Amino acid sequence: MDTKLFEIAERIRGLREILDISVAEMAQVTGVSVEEYEALESGNSDFSFTFLFKCAERFGVDMIELLTGDRPKLSFYSIVRKGQGLPIKRRAGFTYQHLAHLFKGKYAEPFLVCAPYHEEEQNAPIHLSTHEGQEFDYILTGSLKVQLEDHVEYLHAGDAILYDSSHGHGMIATGGEECTFLAIILKKQTGSEAE
Repeated sequence: MDTKLFEIAERIRGLREILDISVAEMAQVTGVSVEEYEALESGNSDFSFTFLFKCAERFGVDMIELLTGDRPKLSFYSIVRKGQGLPIKRRAGFTYQHLAHLFKGKYAEPFLVCAPYHEEEQNAPIHLSTHEGQEFDYILTGSLKVQLEDHVEYLHAGDAILYDSSHGHGMIATGGEECTFLAIILKKQTGSEAE
C-alpha cells in the first residue's frame, strides 16, 4: 500500500470523526457512493484532486493539511521557486505542483499542471468533475481539449479560460504532446468575504 496515500486517508478519516460527520454525508459532499468513499478513506483507492478539494472544504481546512499534515504558516507573502511547488499526483499521469502551499488563508489555489498526451483519450469521453468556485486555466505549452458540460473548447499556448467549476468540466492534452498550464481555483466566497 502507498504510505503517502494511507497517511492522507488517515487524516481524512480523523477529521471526519473529530467533526462527527457521517460517511454518508461525506460521500454525498464528494460526489461518490458510500462504498467508493469508504475505499478512499481506507486508503484502498487513490484520490482525485476534486475529492481532496471537496473534503478540505467540508472540513474547513486548507487542502495542504490533508496532503501533508501541516498547516500553511505564511500570511504576508510566499515564494515558490521553479520546480519547488508541492507535488501532487492525483489523476492518471497528471502532475500538479501547488504554488502557494506555505500560505495560509488563501482565497485561491494555484497549480502548475502537466497533462500527458494519450492517443487513446482523444476520441473517448472526458471524465467531468465539479467543485465550488471558479477556475482559471492559462496554457503555457501544448494544447488542451477542455470539456465544459456539452461544450468542447481547444486551447493553445497563450490561451486562457475562466469558468464556473460547479458545472461539469474535464480536460486532456491534445495535439500530440503534453500540455502544461497554470490552473487557479478561486474559492467560493461567503457573504462576509464577498463584501
